[in-house]
Amino acid sequence: MNQVPVMISTKDLAYIEDMMHWNFTDSKKAFHFEQEITDLEIKEMAHRIAIMHKEHIKKLLNMLKIGG
Repeated sequence: MNQVPVMISTKDLAYIEDMMHWNFTDSKKAFHFEQEITDLEIKEMAHRIAIMHKEHIKKLLNMLKIGG
């Protein structure tokens, strides 16, 4: 499906809420580990992972915008 339906079910909304929670938690963890890691290559990887999860949250929010 390429487009979000105008009306989504409560089950769909609950799953989207779970996805947002998972991505938020993973982003926070990756940012935390980035601060703890001393190896620069792994530190950069943790940073990219954190940003990726933030982008996933943005995409989910954009999908939910009415008319967006």
